[in-house]
Amino acid sequence: MATEQSTERGAQSGGAYTRLVRWVEGLSEAAFAYLLLVPAFLVLAVIAFWPLVSTFNMSLHADSISGAAQIGEFVGFENYVNLLTGKLDTVALPQPFLDPTQPFQSALVVTLIFTIASVFFETIIGFGQALVLDQDFRGRRWVRVAIIIPWAVPIVIQGMIFFLLFQPGIGFGVDIVQALGMSGTPLVDSAEALPILILADVWKTSAFMALLILAGLQSVDRSLYDVAKVAGASRWQQFKMITFPLVLPTVIVAVLFRTIDAMRIYGLIETTSSCTTVPSLSCLVVSTFSTRRYGTASAVAFVTAAIIGIVVSFYIVKYWRDSQEGI
Repeated sequence: MATEQSTERGAQSGGAYTRLVRWVEGLSEAAFAYLLLVPAFLVLAVIAFWPLVSTFNMSLHADSISGAAQIGEFVGFENYVNLLTGKLDTVALPQPFLDPTQPFQSALVVTLIFTIASVFFETIIGFGQALVLDQDFRGRRWVRVAIIIPWAVPIVIQGMIFFLLFQPGIGFGVDIVQALGMSGTPLVDSAEALPILILADVWKTSAFMALLILAGLQSVDRSLYDVAKVAGASRWQQFKMITFPLVLPTVIVAVLFRTIDAMRIYGLIETTSSCTTVPSLSCLVVSTFSTRRYGTASAVAFVTAAIIGIVVSFYIVKYWRDSQEGI
């Protein structure tokens, strides 16, 4: 009797496994791809979405100044209202989140200027480097290594390089900025230090853009250029009609990655100048959190995440529209 029951259970489990296999085999390629992504989505939910929900919950509570608890009483969206209207004092918020009268002291303005300028120049320079590296010439391997070297430099070392470069009495960069009409101590002024930080970021990260765009360039079918040459197309026409449209999706993805990273800028600022001199959204989160004002810090962090989410959504919509037009 026991043998018959075990045999019956084995047949049932085997039948369930067979049905599962048949169900998976019957899925379309897109559905099967999403099925494979389920474990990654679960891990992402644990390590990303849950902390985001926890941060939002903390942002709805007042700051616990006494230190007896991490968060105070529930205040709803009061922290967001005070943050966006500038009602927080200098103790609760070391630098203003947004102050039109002091744009280079406002964390939001500084972050947006840094992001737009650095990503723009990195994309242009990276695209040019990728076009050069896509050509077949002697020594191309060594040129690739030379371009990648700045990207391999750690952020701390990168910050110290540009700190010493523009340090009075040490770096020759001081003479250059003085010739441009800037002061001899540019790293102590937000408006003068910001272009230096953009230069430092472009120097390091253009290689990242070049590598991503180069991957897109090398995926283009070379026979298209042969046909274009036979048709009498110039190099500019080949770039305009073949290269740029086909590599545009890769450029959008590369710009998306760099935009997200630039919006979270912190280490480069702290090592080159300081977060006190050049505030950013991440600097504001860290400095506010260090004063144990967890409610305010969480509100700033969640607003930062929301801004990044809006930027990501814009790129995704742009990519989807371009892909639909390509179809």
